Amino acid sequence: MSRAEFGNTHGADPADLEKIKKFAQEFGLKVHETGTELARRTVMLSGTVSNLQKAFNVELKEYSHPKGNFRGRVGAISVPADYADIITGVFGLDNRPQAEPHFRRLPPTTGIKAHSATASHDPNEVAQIYDCPAGDGTGQCIGIIELGGGFQLDDLSNYFSSLNINEPQVISVSVDGGTNSPTTPDSADGEVMLDIEVAGAIAPAAKIVVYFAPNTDQGFLDAITTAVHDSTNQPSVISISWGAAESQWTSQALTNFDEAFQAAAAMGVTVCVASGDNGSSDGVNDGNNHVDFPASSSFALGCGGTTLQASNEQIVNETVWNDQPNGGATGGGVSNVFPLPTWQNGFDVPAPTVQGGGRGVPDVSGDADPNTGYNILVDGENEVVGGTSAVAPLWAALVARINQQIGKPIGFLNPLIYAQAVEASGFHDITQGNNGAFSAAAGWDPCTGLGSPDGVPLEAALTGTPAAQATTSARTGRSKRTAA
Repeated sequence: MSRAEFGNTHGADPADLEKIKKFAQEFGLKVHETGTELARRTVMLSGTVSNLQKAFNVELKEYSHPKGNFRGRVGAISVPADYADIITGVFGLDNRPQAEPHFRRLPPTTGIKAHSATASHDPNEVAQIYDCPAGDGTGQCIGIIELGGGFQLDDLSNYFSSLNINEPQVISVSVDGGTNSPTTPDSADGEVMLDIEVAGAIAPAAKIVVYFAPNTDQGFLDAITTAVHDSTNQPSVISISWGAAESQWTSQALTNFDEAFQAAAAMGVTVCVASGDNGSSDGVNDGNNHVDFPASSSFALGCGGTTLQASNEQIVNETVWNDQPNGGATGGGVSNVFPLPTWQNGFDVPAPTVQGGGRGVPDVSGDADPNTGYNILVDGENEVVGGTSAVAPLWAALVARINQQIGKPIGFLNPLIYAQAVEASGFHDITQGNNGAFSAAAGWDPCTGLGSPDGVPLEAALTGTPAAQATTSARTGRSKRTAA
């Protein structure tokens, strides 16, 4: 449905918003209205520490942490009974850093190999290797969520010029005070530039909108809901390369993020999320397996990583990305929070370790190994970068091309790609390697999902276009498809 239809049907009740205003007045809090409260089901309040503590029955304290000082709370959040049924989450009392970017730089110690043509790839070259369908993303908008860092316009101009690709339109949107703030090449700028340059090299005619927000659960959620409900730019696909192990999130965050992705699915917005760079443990040192969130949401397309060796635009060998113990590895496994979706029935997803879980991660994969990574430009410096961060914008750009061809958003991909006909013809099945506790196997596996994209057959399977016709269109650049 359209964003307007969704807002009218599933947005917050105006009467509930008035109740929240009454609640704010009772506790001396200020309401900051933007006009998007009902569709996003979110209202911003501010006030003194004393009044906020009284309103939500908590104690706020300052904490010191190696990653930076933050404000935290003591006590469970509660609200008066009159408001309990309409408030599903309270975010912002705790503003600790929530997520990590999922990119990995190629260490400089590898020397000349870092710049070898056989080791690293330009993003548009990867698109050719994966046989992406014809198109350049015309008429599409790709939303990118960023929780730090920034981009420089000169870098973008120089980068796309070096690839002989038209520079895409890139604009930034500030959420909760987050801004486009580039600093140095070794900062989160590497994440931002990787996301923009991969997406832009594969779908250069798509408008790219980067939503900058603070790295908190509030900022992350607000960035997602802002992008999903952005009626001005109307992104048809969203790329997210940030996350953390499910165990690092509060239950209210898990629930509200998942609902935001469900809203995206209802409006035909595809959400591509990196599955993490720390293997089956997801960086949690407790001896157990963990998956990364928000990739583990059933309404997100979880994107895992491979090691891609290619020659003459053909895959020579592709395996699970795993450079551990000294490097990274693709995240993947089984959710302990979200149950097995119906569309994963019959795919031999391992049993969860916690009752109630079961959703297998990732769904798809693509080149993520820094040793076979992407040539990008960050703050004037050429770098080779990998990580599952690269796979989310890769898939987002592929979706933008598919959307361009069919004339409308393909939307929630997960049930479609697990259909047997699509699985058989739209993926390069990865059967070698492991990410620690899990190994690759024929069909879906907890390392690379269904596999890396075989673009033209995948588009044909998703759109019902005969494969031969799709192949001819891709090679000649003439589309014989009609809008579905």
